[in-house]
This record gives sequence, C-alpha cells and structure tokens, in this order.
Amino acid sequence: MSYVSCALRAAAPRLLPPPWRSPRPFSSATGPTTKKSVPYQKTLKEEGSGSGEPSRPPPPSAEVVVVGGGSLGCQTTYHLAKQGVTSVVLLERDRLTSGTTWHTAGLLWQLRPSDVEVELLAHTRDVVSRELPAETGLHTGWVENGGLFIASNKQRLDEYKRLMSLGKVYGVESYVLTPSQTKDLYPLMNIDDLYGTLYVPKDGTMDPAGTCSTLARAATARGATIIENCPVTGIQVRADDFGVKRVYAVETAHGTIQTPCVVNCAGVWARALGRLAGVHVPLVGMHHAYVVTERIEGIQNMPNVRDHDASVYLRLQGDALSVGGYESNPIFWEEVSDKFAFGLFDLDWDVFMQHIEGAINRVPVLEKTGIKSTVCGPESFTADHKPLMGEAPEVRGFFLGCGFNSAGMMLGGGCGRELAHWIIHGRPEKDMYGYDIRRFHQSLTDNNRWIRERSHESYAKNYSVVFPHDEPLAGRNVRKDPLHEELLRQGCVFQERHGWERPGWFSPRGAAPVLDYDYYGAYGQERHRDYTYNQLLGDEYTFDFPPHHDIIKNECLMCRNALALFDMSYFGKFYLVGPEATKAANWLFTADVSKAPGSTVYTCMLNKRGGVESDLTVSRISPGDPASPLAPAFEGDGYYLAIGGAVAQHNWSHITSVLQDMKLQCKLLDCSEELGMMSIQGPLSRVVLQEVLDTDLSNEAFPFSTHKLVTAAGCTVRAMRLSFVGEMGWELHVPKADCVKVYQAVMQAGARHGITNAGYRAIDSLSIEKGYRHWHADLRPDDTPLEAGLAFTCKLKSGIPFLGREAVEAQKAKGIFRRLVCFTTEEKVPMFGLEAVWRDGKVVGHIRRADFGFAIDKTIAYGYIRDPAGGPVSLDFVKSGSYQLERMGVTYPAQAHTKSPFDPDNKRVKGFY
Repeated sequence: MSYVSCALRAAAPRLLPPPWRSPRPFSSATGPTTKKSVPYQKTLKEEGSGSGEPSRPPPPSAEVVVVGGGSLGCQTTYHLAKQGVTSVVLLERDRLTSGTTWHTAGLLWQLRPSDVEVELLAHTRDVVSRELPAETGLHTGWVENGGLFIASNKQRLDEYKRLMSLGKVYGVESYVLTPSQTKDLYPLMNIDDLYGTLYVPKDGTMDPAGTCSTLARAATARGATIIENCPVTGIQVRADDFGVKRVYAVETAHGTIQTPCVVNCAGVWARALGRLAGVHVPLVGMHHAYVVTERIEGIQNMPNVRDHDASVYLRLQGDALSVGGYESNPIFWEEVSDKFAFGLFDLDWDVFMQHIEGAINRVPVLEKTGIKSTVCGPESFTADHKPLMGEAPEVRGFFLGCGFNSAGMMLGGGCGRELAHWIIHGRPEKDMYGYDIRRFHQSLTDNNRWIRERSHESYAKNYSVVFPHDEPLAGRNVRKDPLHEELLRQGCVFQERHGWERPGWFSPRGAAPVLDYDYYGAYGQERHRDYTYNQLLGDEYTFDFPPHHDIIKNECLMCRNALALFDMSYFGKFYLVGPEATKAANWLFTADVSKAPGSTVYTCMLNKRGGVESDLTVSRISPGDPASPLAPAFEGDGYYLAIGGAVAQHNWSHITSVLQDMKLQCKLLDCSEELGMMSIQGPLSRVVLQEVLDTDLSNEAFPFSTHKLVTAAGCTVRAMRLSFVGEMGWELHVPKADCVKVYQAVMQAGARHGITNAGYRAIDSLSIEKGYRHWHADLRPDDTPLEAGLAFTCKLKSGIPFLGREAVEAQKAKGIFRRLVCFTTEEKVPMFGLEAVWRDGKVVGHIRRADFGFAIDKTIAYGYIRDPAGGPVSLDFVKSGSYQLERMGVTYPAQAHTKSPFDPDNKRVKGFY
C-alpha cells in the first residue's frame, strides 16, 4: 500500500523548469502509484460527454448568453433567471462542470478579511443549503461540518481574532479556542506547536455535480436554456454609429445566437474566449492539486482544517481526508487545450511534497494512512487572487465572470447574483470594485510578464497573513512617474497602485529600490540577498505600529507645522472637452462645475441608485495649444479632471460608458502619463511657493478652490489651490519633461524653511485626521453622499438634473438609515479597518478605515452605523450613544464625532492659522 509518508520520502529534490518554459506533467517513478480520480460518488462525466451533437439546438437569439457550465456559469444563469431574465442561454462545450468545477474541493469558509466577501459567502451558503433544496426538492451535497483555522504564532491568531470581530457584525458564529480545546474538538490533531485556533461551526463543503445540476434544474424551471456539447467558435462584435464596439452575436459549431450580452464564465479558457471578442482577460492557468486518503478511523464528523502557516488544508471526505494547499512553485499550464474535459494531470510529487509534510505534522495519523487517489487539475489564477468580473472596457456587452482562483464554488452564489444584477441594471448591488476588471489599468491586462509574476506571487502567498500594509514584490516598476529616480535617491519606499510606483514613505537609510521579481527562489531562480526593500516591507508584517511609525509621524507633523511636498503624479488626469462637455459635466457630477474658467470644484459621480462611483476635482479650463498636455486645444467647453490614480481606469470606464449611453458630442482625453503632479502643503507653503511661482498667492489673488496657469522655474505649470491633507497648499500640475526642474526649485526654496518629502502613508494619516474621504475605503458605490456626509457636493438646491439625483432626493425624503461616523479612542492602539462598532452594548456596524492621527495624538476610525431598531440614523442618534470599538476580540471605549476632530471649522485650508 502507498502511504502519505512514502510520498514524502520519494519526493527527491530536483530542479524544476523555469516558468517561461513549458513544464511537462510527470509523476515520479519512485513515488507511490495512485489513481487519478475525484472523490465524489457522482460526477456528470458518467452521463455521457463529447457526443458531437448539442443537447438541444441553439435558439436564434437571446437576451444573455453565458459561456461556461461550471459553478459561475450555472450560478449566473440561475440568478439571471431568478431576477426575471427568461431569454438566457448557457453554452457548455462539453458537459456541465467538465472544466475545473468537477474536481474542486468545494470548501466554504464564511470568514474572510473583507466585509463584502463575507456577504458573498453568506449568500452562496444560503443558496446551496436552503434556497435550492427548497426550490427543487433536491439535495445539493451541502455538508455542514464546520471549519477550523490553525494558528502557530501570535500574528496568525491576531488575524483570526480580526475575522472573529468582523463575524460578529454579520452574525457568523465563531470561537477562538485554546490548544487543549482544539484537541477536544479534533482528537487526531497534533497541538504541540499550536498557539490557538478559530472555530467556525457552520462552515462546510459543497458537491460540485450536485450543486451545478440542481442550479441547472432550477434555472431551466424559470425559463433558462442550457445547451451542452455546444462549443463557442466566435463572437461577433460590431461598432455602432458612434464607433462604440458592442457584442452582436455568439457563433457556435451548431448555429449563431444573436445577443447584446455575453458572459465569459469559461474559467481557464476565459482568456481564449476573450480573444474572440478582442477583450484582454488577465489570468493564467496552473496545476492545482490535492490527494485523497484511505479511510481514517476517528476522522468522521471532524471539521475542515486550514493550516495557513503550513499552507495546507484538510477537507473531510466522509471517513477520509482530502489534503491540498498552495505551494511556492506551482506548475503553469502553458498551452491550454480546448479539448480538455473531465481531465486531470499526473501529480508532480516534488511540487506537492510540502503539503504532505505540513499535513503529517498537523494530523500525525496520516503518516500511516494510504493514498487512495490524486486530483491534479487546471485552475485559473489572477494577479491579486481575486476574480475578474464586470463589463470589459474594450467591448460593451461583454461581461466577465472568471478567474476565481479555485474559489469558484464558495464565491459562486454571491458572485453569480451580483453579476446577474450587473448585467440587468448596469451595476452590482454590492461594492464589487475589488473584483471589477476595471481595477486593473488597461496597460496591465495584456502585459504577460506582469500577469504571470503577480499571479505566481498571489498564489504562493495565498495562505500568508493578510497584513494591512503589505505590498507585492512581483510586477513592479511597470509605470514610473517623472520624479521616480529623484525620490528613490532620497530614500523613497514605494507602494504599487494601478501599476504605478507611488511614494509610500521616506527611509533615512537611503535608497531602497524594488528589484526584478525573483519568484521567491522557485524555478531555480536565485533569491535576492540583502534586499533592502524586502527588509523594510518585512517590518510592516505586524498588527502593531511598525518600526517606522515615528518616521511617518515626522512627515505628518512637518506638514502640519511647516510644509511637505507630496508627489501625486500617479493621479489620473483627464480632459472632458467638446461642444456638449458642459451638458455631460452637469449630468456626470453632483456639484455644479459649470462655473467660469479658473474654478475648481470637489465633486462626486454617482450611479442610478445614488451610490458614489468616484470623488474627484473638476476644473473649468479655457482652450489652449493643440500640442499642450497642460492646456489642450478644443472647441466648446473644457474641464480638467484629477482623480485618485489607483481608480483611474474605473473612472475612465464610468465616464466613457455614460457618454456613450447619452451619445454626447464630447471627448474624454487621458493625459495621466504626460503630466506630473506635486502637492506642497503646510503653513509655510505660501512663503516658499511665492519664491518659485510668478503670481500673487494671497487669499485675495489666489483663493482656495481656484487654479491658473503660472510659471515655475521657467516652466509653465497649472497651479491649483487645493488640499487633501487639511492645510494651506497648492498642487502643481507639470508637463513630465519639466517635473524634475520644478521639483528641485521648490525643494531649494523650501530648504531653509524645513521642507520635507512625504508619502502616501502620511497622506492616509493626515486625510483621516481632517475627515477627508478615501474612495473605496469610507466611500464606495453602495454608499450615498448623504450617508457619507457629502451632501454639500450635491447641487440639490439647483434645478440641474444629474445621474443619481432622484435616488438621493428619495433618500433625503425618507431618511438616512446608515451614516458614516468618525470615532477616536483615548488608548493608542493601532486599528486598520474591519473592527466591530458597539453602541450601547449592541453591534451597529464596522470600521471601514482607520489610522493614527499624529496632530491630535489619537487613533481615528471611520465606519457606517445603523440603528438596531431599524430607525433613521440622525445626528442626535449618533451623539446619544455610548461606543466601543472591538479590535481582535478586545473592546476599547470610543468617542463619536459629528465633525472632524482636527480643524473642524476648516480654517487652515483657507490660510487662517
């Protein structure tokens, strides 16, 4: 008999092929002989596949065509039908589940370090455990045996305690157990190296065939059409009268279906399907494996186990275990075969061995347990280990529902519902930006090196502790702004956002360049030695204040007391110009931006439901030189848009879609790469800049929220009097060729006044101290301006219609039932978001964003709260409660604020100190 321990001994070290060469699947000749088969009693493979004839003829047309009959395809089809779309067709090239779904482990863990993911997982669990059985009378194969997360150190247990606190907000039952309590629950477990565990009793597993066949039954009962053995051979895309590319039809080997909407749920094959429509799908295929043991006495009814530090999971499989995980050297599936159905690879024991080692350590009986079968199949993985969803920027009507990183079963229900809502209503119900394809800049989605490197790192780090300030080492230095080398020499420690290298903070130890990715030493790559950037990043691996906390403090206080220069060149910089630009601006922006040239307005953009899609500044401009990125030529009206760089693609796509839908005569121009942006902020900013700029900077001559073209160091720049940190200051928008010259002139003038470089870690602290919102932190597409305290950005007193106005007015009339509230704690304890908010002994919400405010010397946290009784959340309700914030299971008294705790009268930005 083959034993798990035999596999460990047989896996002799060998050099794996580099990731850019095609690895050949192989099984070690000296290893145990094992059969390849999934551990499920029933799969759809046995019901006949690949007959060559479709299960039914394709219809001539459909409202929606879903391609791919795995978990996501079935869930999306079911939810489309449930939401009223009866003319929906699912096309599967073989049988349902035949791609990657049929061999999945099918685990569902309810707690993740994301509030949205907790909600998505809750819906999947509800669908498979309650909705489908009630609707069809069939059993989906849901088994509720619980989940157990293993912590071998304090940091890991701290992470689990964060999940437990978040779980209280959503009513997810969980318990932190001691090693001895864990042993009582799981007698076969080795607890010698345990620090503690997190137990979630209502976690469980799903059966892929049972779940998907039940979804198919429920969808067809609601009018959906499911066609198997019907591969897609082409996607017709046509340009409309305005040149906008739109889906027109889906071609199959058995006929063409005319449709305005295609949903790519093709898993590993999604990239090839995207190419048929000219859409980039940034994912890679990898081998992903687990082994199934023989019977283990005493394992029955035990919870599923995730030992993150050993990078291994143990899934209960009746009276046996499935053992798998995420290794540091996964095998890439280089040439994805379109004929691969119900297929498995030979298991590479050299790659898999680390999981066996960890599994034996955790459950020692495995050393004497036989291996019944191996399961090594293809899975799709993405650059940040998050799915790809939403409408593709390249083609209207082409939606993505792929790249699920082996989590398609557990995320399928929640994501299927959101994707269906997205297709029908133009946006999801929840904040799905973390999964939205538009989170990646268009220059990255077809960058094969970037996709490969980042996907590898995300796979290898999947079980790593999720620290608040971690940064990738892969896929770096793709986009550099004009000041990159200058700041690097001065000790800048960069962060990666949207492909850009942006300043994080400045180390006094000198330059800390980000080096080419070394794959963590996998595939025969030599690991970098004495890697300063990686060492500094390692200091961030804490849930306490990092060692450089005082350096960030100094950057913040220098800004508050003297002045600091922030390089914000990674910002998105767009021009909205043309004969109907003002008509577009009035509709797009909540504030009245159609003022005289020279004005700058802070505003939001909303969706139809009143949710905030963006916050940005919009400046009215006059026409300029045709060749100038600073002041382009145009006919009609013009507006200059400055948008947070990490969400530039999202903003571009949102604005473009609105312009296309309204058929407006105007253009959106992207000058993000052509312009740099420096922000000089602090009480002494006027004194210093007056030496550099050739214009009067007094309050009377250059008031807050205005802009003008001026000269700096002999260069023309656009100066804007704005602040994102709550101080008097100016932004300088500079052509890239002039950025270094202008930067040096400002730094030279500021030297005797104590000017300092500062990064985004300081901006995060300073902005939260002032109460400024960060989009996708305290401001998301499912938050309204009224809830977020941004009613002042809405032109409700005017008669000008804008996108989302009706929803905002309706909410104003009905009352606000959730509200963003600022909290401070007297105790200097680090918080990072996801902490539970208690009011008068009841959980009323959770923290979205938190940081330390150095000027007020307190922890500051923002979160949305509700009234447990279901009533409106008025300011009186906010003021009348007694609050506590729960961090890792410990509660801290907190004070609620209805105004910013720093400079609540907003004097400093206007120059009054």
